[in-house]
Amino acid sequence: MNEETHHWIQQPPRRDAAVVECALCGTSAGSGTAPPTWLCSVENGSRQYFCEECARTHIRAIESRLDSAWW
Repeated sequence: MNEETHHWIQQPPRRDAAVVECALCGTSAGSGTAPPTWLCSVENGSRQYFCEECARTHIRAIESRLDSAWW
């Protein structure tokens, strides 16, 4: 009888996730995950989160794919 062996990758113990904050105004999401209404942008290899209000204010620049440094 052939038995399948499963090789499980052991992950390091998870630390408490940092609280997500808006990259522009500093508003806190209150948890380690951004609410679904927030925007996530990857710039220079790192994730940046923007609150709903900042995202609405800068929607034209976001849709033009300008880095947040240009806003």
